[in-house]
Amino acid sequence: MSVSRFVSRRGFLGSMTFGAAALTAPGAFAEELLRTPRQTEGPFYPNRLPLDTDNDLLIINEGLTAAVGEITHLGGRILGANGQPIRNALVEIWQVDSHGAYLHTDSGNADQRDKNFQGFGRFLTGSSGEYYFRTIKPVAYPGRTPHIHFAVRVPKQETFTTQCYIKGDPRNQRDGVFMSVRDPKVRDLLAVDFAPVKNSRVGELAAKFDIVLGVTPEA
Repeated sequence: MSVSRFVSRRGFLGSMTFGAAALTAPGAFAEELLRTPRQTEGPFYPNRLPLDTDNDLLIINEGLTAAVGEITHLGGRILGANGQPIRNALVEIWQVDSHGAYLHTDSGNADQRDKNFQGFGRFLTGSSGEYYFRTIKPVAYPGRTPHIHFAVRVPKQETFTTQCYIKGDPRNQRDGVFMSVRDPKVRDLLAVDFAPVKNSRVGELAAKFDIVLGVTPEA
């Protein structure tokens, strides 16, 4: 992603942090934070990473044709067990395209894959613990409710994997991976609103997914 495109997203990132700010001040309600449950990595982490692995999944390199799908601004914060932001966390996401195809040679309908959809992206958090991706709203594919896979890599820690779901989607209740989290309060941490962006002329959406890890940030 070019510097100019990244800078243009800063206002969006700022608007997403109001909820987490109150919980991440040192000593403020930190004990009340619930840890994000782990979820399986699944079989379709890309076995051939794309040449472009930036945080804009809609445009590959400097291509002119965008991927098909509902444009979604996906962001949040990576937080430690004490509620403080984690810097230098490498956040990775991967998901199916609008046709339900993964960026993987074993994806069932790989021949239908949207060649303009990156399918995978990375973002390194700074001191605020924030991450940001421009992607599409997840769609279902046979056997699964819509979801986005996450991997968070923190130095000297085991890789953390989870999945993000659409809040209120009725298919969630029939999804074995989502329902494998037995505690409803904890399970709810995995589902977020994909809400319309105010005044967007193309129907863009925004989703805020904070991830709380069981680690203590390094000083």
